[in-house]
Amino acid sequence: MGKTNLLDAIYYLSFCKSHIHTPESQIISFDEDFCVLQGDYCFNEKKEEIYCVIRRGQRKQFKRNQKVYEKLSDHIGLLPLVMVSPTDAELIRGGGEERRRFMDVIISQYDKPYLQTLINFNKILMQRNQMLRDQSRDTTLFEILEMQMGALGKMIFESRCRLIQSLVPYFNAYYQQICRSAETVNLSYTSQLYEDDLAKRLAANREREMIVGYTLTGVHRDDLDMTLNDRLIRQTGSQGQNKTYLIALKLAQYAFLAAKGNTKPILLLDDIFDKLDTERVEQIVELVSGDQFGQIFMTDTNRKYLDRILTAINQDYALYRVENGEVDVIELRTKK
Repeated sequence: MGKTNLLDAIYYLSFCKSHIHTPESQIISFDEDFCVLQGDYCFNEKKEEIYCVIRRGQRKQFKRNQKVYEKLSDHIGLLPLVMVSPTDAELIRGGGEERRRFMDVIISQYDKPYLQTLINFNKILMQRNQMLRDQSRDTTLFEILEMQMGALGKMIFESRCRLIQSLVPYFNAYYQQICRSAETVNLSYTSQLYEDDLAKRLAANREREMIVGYTLTGVHRDDLDMTLNDRLIRQTGSQGQNKTYLIALKLAQYAFLAAKGNTKPILLLDDIFDKLDTERVEQIVELVSGDQFGQIFMTDTNRKYLDRILTAINQDYALYRVENGEVDVIELRTKK
């Protein structure tokens, strides 16, 4: 009906892109030339107006209080946000790229230099890959690129290591609170950089990589092992266990960002209760009703869970119905 699109619009205003990877050509209505997203925010006793315009065939433009951003990356981190949605299942069953993106999105929200480091690494990686495909024998340029990749890769590697080390305690606590069982969960960051200097590995593997035409060595190949009872959850987890694992992981992300920043992140919960038993639903309801959370946007096709949460939190809320893309107010409540 459009519930997920509504949450995706909020996500877009924080990250300058769609959570569900909707192409910008599809965001604009087929009979229109452009579309606009605008959000009004209030935090730290300040008001912020964020404005985005997407035009066909042109670079999208973001403004903060009428001032245009020179680089979209400058906006990331201003409006911290965590989204929990059915697409998160790809974190478990998808490739390493999904899990690297998960780490990078978290770090980029509180560490501005990290995002630029990541952008620079990827640019140099693309340049080296092109040289490999072209069968270049410019040894001097290869050495320069590999030295730069080594320095940038080390910073990315160290930042990811620190993140996972800090995230695991939050993750364990939330998982146990939701499922109340003897199951153990863990996250392990895997990287070639534990074993060797990246620049040296790149130089040593150059001839082999020239055969395949792309770089096999570096932080762009790293991964995150997600385990349940010391086994990869993608191999052993049930649907309920996978869902609990992902919700606990995203709530850990929220708690970590809240502790890192000066404002509580926005929390988006998109249809999270499906495939969960009653006991786990009860625990999640209790968790999100707590004072540690700030503004929450939640969608569901079943009013039952939403009504229980609204009763439990005793906070201001607005209840909307989304039908055929139209949003109508059902109920507004202001705490007295």
